[in-house]
Amino acid sequence: MLALLTCFALLSPGASAADAITIFMIGDSTMADKPMIPENPERGWGQLLTLYFTPNVTVDNHATNGRSSKSFRSEGRWDVVLQQIRPGDFVIIQFGHNDEKADEARHTEPFGSYTENLRRYAKEASERGAIPILATPVVRRVFDDEGVLQPTHGDYPDAVRKLAQAIDVPLLDMTLRSRDLIERLGKERSEGLFIWTVPGEYSRFPKGNSDNTHFNALGATRMCDLVIAEIQAKVPELAVHLKTGR
Repeated sequence: MLALLTCFALLSPGASAADAITIFMIGDSTMADKPMIPENPERGWGQLLTLYFTPNVTVDNHATNGRSSKSFRSEGRWDVVLQQIRPGDFVIIQFGHNDEKADEARHTEPFGSYTENLRRYAKEASERGAIPILATPVVRRVFDDEGVLQPTHGDYPDAVRKLAQAIDVPLLDMTLRSRDLIERLGKERSEGLFIWTVPGEYSRFPKGNSDNTHFNALGATRMCDLVIAEIQAKVPELAVHLKTGR
């Protein structure tokens, strides 16, 4: 009973239990929650998302390191999410980084099994009354010798864009948004968004670390800012629950 009362108390003034919604998140390490103790510089952008929403919104982040659109389902992780979805909820779906990998457990073809996997996630979420939201993968920080940011995701972002249009679901174009940000910052400044550490700075990385895929707290926050901009532009049903400046 105490837990139930606490839940109601957390709702915003004037809200009721019927106003409560959940944003489920499925995806890979760039979106996932990361442990903070012992000290860890890494954050997924989904880890920050709850800070942007009013108290009637719960963010339930199931994104997991190393998963693709194929392995997330084959490991039973989607079944766990599916059992909890209620009408009026939202499901943000972001895969791609690991679908590109060559191993059989994870690899998918952009306009083949990858597209079909995303289509199934969206269809099954819709069948339970939720609004599915597709997201293209965030870019990696890979610059050439001339300082030009290089694409590393091949046809996967285009596959997501085409699917979102075909099945008429919202699209968060994080490939485009993150690319624009990192290009604007340039090769040197953009390093400050990723897991670059010196030897001895973190016990987790005793020899230091140079990671151009995963984000630190600043990088995850900036990616989440971009997600929110996309939600405001494309998902008005969810945007109404955002905290806004007073």
